[in-house]
Amino acid sequence: MKSLVLAEKPSVAKEIARVLKCTNKSKGFIEGPLYVVTWALGHLVTLAEPEDYDQKYKQWNLEDLPMLPSGMKLKVIRQTAHQFQVIRNLMKRADIRDLVIATDAGREGELVARWIMTQANWKKPFKRLWISSQTDEAIREGFANLKAGTAYNNLYDAAVCRAEADWLIGLNVTRALTCKFNAQLTAGRVQTPTLAMIVNREVEIKQFVPVDFWTIRADFGDYFGDWRDRSGKSRMFNLTQAEEIAAKIQGYPGVIKDIHTEGKSEPAPLAYDLTELQRDANKRYGFSAQKTLSVLQDLYERHKLATYPRTDSRYITRDMVPTLPARLKSISVGSYAGLVKPLLQKTLTTTKRFVDDSKVTDHHAIIPTGQPLQPATLSTDEKNLFDLIVRRFIAVLYPSYRYDQTTLITVINGEHFYSRGRVVKDLGWRAITARASVENGDSVDDALPDQTLTMQKKGNQKKVKIIKINKSKTKPPARYTEATLLTAMESPGKFLEDEELRESMKGSGLGTPATRADIIEKLLYNNYIERQGKELVPTSKGAQLVNLVAPALKTPELTAQWEQRLTNIARGKDSKADFIAGIRQNTLKLVKSVIADNAVYKADNVTRTKCPLCGKLMLLVKGKRGRMLVCQDRSCGHRQPERQDEFGSFKSSKNASRVNQKLIAQYSDQGSIGQNVGELLKAALARKGNLNQEEK
Repeated sequence: MKSLVLAEKPSVAKEIARVLKCTNKSKGFIEGPLYVVTWALGHLVTLAEPEDYDQKYKQWNLEDLPMLPSGMKLKVIRQTAHQFQVIRNLMKRADIRDLVIATDAGREGELVARWIMTQANWKKPFKRLWISSQTDEAIREGFANLKAGTAYNNLYDAAVCRAEADWLIGLNVTRALTCKFNAQLTAGRVQTPTLAMIVNREVEIKQFVPVDFWTIRADFGDYFGDWRDRSGKSRMFNLTQAEEIAAKIQGYPGVIKDIHTEGKSEPAPLAYDLTELQRDANKRYGFSAQKTLSVLQDLYERHKLATYPRTDSRYITRDMVPTLPARLKSISVGSYAGLVKPLLQKTLTTTKRFVDDSKVTDHHAIIPTGQPLQPATLSTDEKNLFDLIVRRFIAVLYPSYRYDQTTLITVINGEHFYSRGRVVKDLGWRAITARASVENGDSVDDALPDQTLTMQKKGNQKKVKIIKINKSKTKPPARYTEATLLTAMESPGKFLEDEELRESMKGSGLGTPATRADIIEKLLYNNYIERQGKELVPTSKGAQLVNLVAPALKTPELTAQWEQRLTNIARGKDSKADFIAGIRQNTLKLVKSVIADNAVYKADNVTRTKCPLCGKLMLLVKGKRGRMLVCQDRSCGHRQPERQDEFGSFKSSKNASRVNQKLIAQYSDQGSIGQNVGELLKAALARKGNLNQEEK
C-alpha cells in the first residue's frame, strides 16, 4: 500500500518526490515504492458561479439581487480539469492507503487540498505535512512527523469562510454597482476599504491649505540651539511673535542652564514577517509588494534559502535556537563572513525579541534555512531581497545599539534654546544594517536635530554669533506608497474613531500578509489607482467608486473585524456558521444600499471610438488579453480589441480576423446602407494599404 502526496505546485511536488525517492514519472504524478506524488496547479476546484445555481443569473439584473444560495456548491475549474481528473483517478486506486496534504502550509493551501478532496469524494484517512522550508532535511523531518489531517479542520473552516464571504459580498455588490450605474465597477470586503484609504488621503491632500510658520535658531559658535516655548513647541504661526523674541534676545549672551546626559539603548529590530519585508523592499529597491512575494517565493521554493514566505510572525520558537549556528554558518560567505564571525565565536544569547513561542502561530519569522548560500546562482533581485533577510537575521542576534545622548539648554534673556547630540558607545546591530529613526516615512514635529557636541560646562556664558528666523510651510500628509499602504492595511485601527474598538483591533488588519499584495495589484489592474513614481494615486474611477459604495464597506472597521474573526475561527475560538450568517445579513444590507443610492457615475475612460452597433462612444478597459474597447451601454455589450489604425487592424492579431468578420456581419444586417458599409469594410480589409480617396 502507498500514500498519495498532494502538493500545490509541480515544482514543489518534484522536490518532494526526489526526497521520497519517487522516480517513475507519469502524466500528472511521480511514483515510488512507498509514495505517489501528485500536484495541483493552484486551485483546481472553486466555488460555483451564480449561473450554476440558476440560469437567470447569466444575465445581470438588479431585481435578481442579492444572490444568497442556501448552500455553496463547488465546481472543477475547466482550464485545469485534466489535472483534477489525474488526482481523482489516483485517489480511487485500490493501493492508495491514505493521503498526505503537502500544499502550502497556510489557510489558502489548506483550501486548495480540501476542496479537491471534497470534489473527488475522498473518504480515506489523511495527514498533514507542515513545514516552514523546502530543504531536503525539512521535508524528511516533516514526513517523519506528519500531523493528523483533522488537526487543521479549523484552519479549513476559516479558509471556507474567507472564500464564501468574498463570493457573497464581492459578487453581489459588484453586480449591484454594475447594474445600477451601467458601468464596470467591482467591490470587495478588503479591496474597497483599502481603496477608500487611498482616496481619503488624496482628499486630505487636495483640501490641505499650507500655513506659514517660523522658527528661531541661535548659533553659539561650537553648537547651535533651537528655540522652544514652555510646552516644547518650536513653531510660531505669527511672524510678529518671532520678531519680538528675536529682538528680545538680540545683543544678550547665552548661559548654559542645564546639561543632561542619558545613556540610551536601542534594541535590534524584530525579524521579518512578510509585510515588514515588503515594506523594506519597497523603500530600498522600489519593489512592489507582489514582486517581493514573487522573488521571496523563488528563494523559498527554488533556491531553498529562505523559510516560508506568507507568515505574519516576527519570532521563532525555542526549539529552533539550536539550529541558529548552522544557519549562520550557511551564510558566512563574502561580506557576511565578517559579520557572522563574532556570533560564532561565542555562545549565542537570545531574548524574547526573537524567541517567543507564544507569538508564533502557523509559521515563524522569515530567516535563512541553513542551505549553503551560493551568490552566483541568484539574480540581482534575489540577491537584494536575500541581503535584507540575511542582514536582519544577523542584526537580531547582535547586541543593542548604545549611546549617550546629551541635551543642552542655553538661555538668552529668558528664552530657552535646546541642543542635542549623541556619543556612540556601541554600534551593536547598527553595524549590520541601518534603519530609519522614524518608522514608515512619517515626520515627527519639533524633533531636535542631532549634532556633534563638544564638552560644555553648566553656567558657562556663550557668545551668540547669529540669531536667524527661518520661515517654513506646513506640509500636507504624504500620499501612500506601497510601503506605507501595507502598514495602513496591517494596522487600520488608527483610522477608527472608537478608542475601545481601536484597541481591540490591534493585531488584526485588512487582508492577510499573503493577500495584501494581490489586493494592491487588483486596484491597479481595475484602474482604481495608478502608480506615479513610488506614490499610489486614486483615479477618477476609484474616487467615484468610493462615493458609491455603502459606508460600512469602505471603512476598515467592519472588514478588520471580519479578518479578526477568521483568525479566531482558525484557532477554534469562533463559529463558522455564525460568521457566514453575519456575512449574508451584511450582503443584503449592502445590496439594498446600492439600489437605494441616487448618485451618478461618469466614466473617465471614454474614447473617441463609436460602437459599431449602437453608436455610443466606447470605453477603453484592461482585459486579461490586453486592452479592449467596450461599449459603455451594457445592454449593447459589444467588445473588441483596441484598434491599431483606421483600416480595421487590431493590436490583438489573434482576434483580428474574427472581429473584422463580426463587424462586416453586423453592418450587413442593417439594411441597404449597412450592406454598403459592409462591402466597404470587405474592400478595406482586402486592400488595406491601397484605398482610394472615395473609399477612405
